[in-house]
Amino acid sequence: MADAVSPPPATEVATIATPINLILITLFMVLLYYRLTPKTAATLPTPPAPTVFKTFTPPDLEPYNGRNNMPVYLAVRGRVFDVTPGRNFYGPGGPYANFAGRDASRGLACGSFDEDMLTKDLNGPLDTLSDLGEEEMEAMRGWEERFSEKYLVVGRLVPVGSDEAQEATQAEKL
Repeated sequence: MADAVSPPPATEVATIATPINLILITLFMVLLYYRLTPKTAATLPTPPAPTVFKTFTPPDLEPYNGRNNMPVYLAVRGRVFDVTPGRNFYGPGGPYANFAGRDASRGLACGSFDEDMLTKDLNGPLDTLSDLGEEEMEAMRGWEERFSEKYLVVGRLVPVGSDEAQEATQAEKL
């Protein structure tokens, strides 16, 4: 008898459910999900209120002492600086807190943080600093330069009743 020819082996049916295909399909679905989901817009922080250059009298400057959520301003030689970023130093409880909302020129020039360095009568004339020596004036200029480099100048300090103060008051009414 002749050798019988055996039929060819049965072919295996290929399946799509191989482990590598399942991993690739899952990865594709995840990428598709992230690609098609709407993106939320990034929320930007609210910008600070714009700073307006203003003319201050000593009574106008006094509320800017950091209390009641107010900014912290202080004046040096007639220039008003916004020292709010340095609230830890110049705000309530800070080592320079007595200068907040005030003319700090004499205290900075003399290197003293005592209350007696501040002008008592806010409605009176500004301190002319005419009795200070050259060394004290130099110290004050150093502080003024430091403030100029670090903080915004937001205004100028003028005495109560001066022409500049009256002009500023009239301009605010408009």
